[in-house]
Amino acid sequence: MDMVTRRGMLSGSAAMVAAGGILSHQSTARAAAPIVGKQAPGFYRYKVGAFEVTVVADGALAFPVENFVLNATAEQVKAALAAAFRGTDALSVPFSPVVVNTGSKLILIDTGLGDAAFERSKGMIGQFATNLKAAGLERSAIDAVVISHFHIDHVDGLLTADGKPAFPNAQIFVPAAEWKYWMDDGEMSRAPKGRIEGLFRNTRRIFGALGGNVMPYDAGKEVVPGLTAVATPGHSVGHASFVLSSGASSVFIQGDVAHIPVLFVANPGWHAAIDQDPAMAEATRRKVYDMLVAEKMLVQGFHYPFPALAHVERTASGYREVLVPWNANI
Repeated sequence: MDMVTRRGMLSGSAAMVAAGGILSHQSTARAAAPIVGKQAPGFYRYKVGAFEVTVVADGALAFPVENFVLNATAEQVKAALAAAFRGTDALSVPFSPVVVNTGSKLILIDTGLGDAAFERSKGMIGQFATNLKAAGLERSAIDAVVISHFHIDHVDGLLTADGKPAFPNAQIFVPAAEWKYWMDDGEMSRAPKGRIEGLFRNTRRIFGALGGNVMPYDAGKEVVPGLTAVATPGHSVGHASFVLSSGASSVFIQGDVAHIPVLFVANPGWHAAIDQDPAMAEATRRKVYDMLVAEKMLVQGFHYPFPALAHVERTASGYREVLVPWNANI
């Protein structure tokens, strides 16, 4: 058997280049295809029993690695990212709302960053409306919007760029504990300067534009048929997650119980700077992920890599997400 050698490969390549030169004089030159520079529309569908779930990408933002984790050094965070083959210059944070088609209703869970963010970022974020339409759905067809908590990437999409309701035919459901906290003038007066103070203002802006037309829901109860709220406080005071069930199938829609999984699923004791009560967020995260492992329940993560659906397994130091393979069939 002949052995392929580097010298042989190079001499063969030279011959091909020479032949190409001859051919180039014998054929009409054609320009290369232009670089497209963007992805295909981001949506993905799967079934939960009789329900159809559509995950709709809202884009992603890059955050500084430094100070993103309160109780780990930047070097430790970069090492965790490198171990997962992620870039270490910045932390890419995706956003993935979901739409549930029950067969009779269209239910949206969280909204993304909204049209104004789409315009400001030149399409980098706030992609939900564009990708929803690409998925064959319209915002006007949404019957209910269920909010997990009041951070901007979960509520700003409630409004259009000009401040009008983005879902004109939908009932808006909000966690009762979250509503009580952010609408309390006393809590607002005691809010620390900076991010939390800004969140109070933004919450009042969003829900003021909706005329306060919301329906508070309690944990432990069905928000809409098939969707049960679960109290998961810590990331915010009244943060809620959901169990979506149909027949014998279910998925845990976690909101921000764990943020970027290669950081906070792998290291559940790490505290995110964006958690309002980091110690409570850790306790909630461990409780939820122990349950996910024990019950082998799928989890839908708002900040997981798209399409953000995974199984969870236990490791020596925490947990590991096992992303569900892309399925060409629903």
